[in-house]
Amino acid sequence: MIPLSSYFIATGFIDMLPTALSMARELNYGFNEVAEAICKVGDKSKQYPPVKNRTAWFKKVFSEKLAEARADILVYREGKRYR
Repeated sequence: MIPLSSYFIATGFIDMLPTALSMARELNYGFNEVAEAICKVGDKSKQYPPVKNRTAWFKKVFSEKLAEARADILVYREGKRYR
């Protein structure tokens, strides 16, 4: 299994790792959801890079992407049951 720090390094948000982990712990998200969310944040930063307040941008986008990641994982698991 790839460590979370590798995902954060690849996306350029290694400095936000402690913030992301505390947010995920507070909102009760798991490893898979955090890994999926940081990949989505990396994609979003390529389209709309943070301009002014990088930390606030990251917190907002990461919380949105955590919810998306949970939904994606649940859809994938449910779809697997019906195949």
